[in-house]
Amino acid sequence: MPNKIKNEDYWLDLAQYIYDHDPACHSVDEALNLYPGLQALRVHDLAHQAYLVGDFTVARRLSEDSKRQTGIEIHPGAQIGDHVFIDHGTGVVIGETAIVGDRVKMYHGTTLGGRGNEKGVKRHPTIEHDVEIGANAIILGNVTVGHHSRIGAGAVVLQDVPPYATAVGVPARIIDRSQDYII
Repeated sequence: MPNKIKNEDYWLDLAQYIYDHDPACHSVDEALNLYPGLQALRVHDLAHQAYLVGDFTVARRLSEDSKRQTGIEIHPGAQIGDHVFIDHGTGVVIGETAIVGDRVKMYHGTTLGGRGNEKGVKRHPTIEHDVEIGANAIILGNVTVGHHSRIGAGAVVLQDVPPYATAVGVPARIIDRSQDYII
């Protein structure tokens, strides 16, 4: 059974969430009408509903049109949680079997990609709630990024990341958050 299509109150709430969490956003109206991440998520909501009822052509058409307009590619099969914030979204790719939890923030160039080409199996990452993914990070395969984790910009994640961890580098490695500092 498909999920209900999100109503206008949901999108206003997400726009408020973006306004509250992005210092560069000057109004809820700006987030609602001009943020490509929010626009891509709105279209994905419709595409996902079509996907769930088996109307794959309509689902894919919506997804492709959104990609051309926003530069963000979200496969209609991807499961996206609430209050997901795609900031500076150009180049974001979210694959078919990806699962993205609530309050995930991702930046431009993020890839939630698959490993392998088997149909009918989970090939893409699961991102648990309250995760932040830096610009140009690549997370590949059926791996899980635990809740409240951070993935550094440009990291390549090929294995599970535990909750509350910070993963950086190529390939990604876990660093001690208590030692975090900027050089």
